[in-house]
Amino acid sequence: MNYSRLNAYQIMWIFVFFDLPVTTKTERRKATRFRKDLLQDGFSMMQYSVYTRHCASRESAKVHIKRIKRLVPSKGQVSILSVTDKQYGKIINIWGKKSLPVEKPPPQLEMF
Repeated sequence: MNYSRLNAYQIMWIFVFFDLPVTTKTERRKATRFRKDLLQDGFSMMQYSVYTRHCASRESAKVHIKRIKRLVPSKGQVSILSVTDKQYGKIINIWGKKSLPVEKPPPQLEMF
């Protein structure tokens, strides 16, 4: 038996970046349909126009990329990036904190 050992260089992540027009009602409907199709195909929203998906192999990634190409609306820009799990492991995510105004200290009680 020949077992193929999965490693961080064979497991893939797909990033889909897109900028679709949403000026008209038809364009908005097509953009919404594209986002919903990505979700149905197992993608997760990383940011509003950036979706990611984990794939167990390069072959699986190729299947999903082929599917995305068929889903792309006629207008707009869609970019697809594939990276290995090893490369994805080097991602740096920063979530900023909301800055809140500093609370004023409570008034001191004066006895004299």
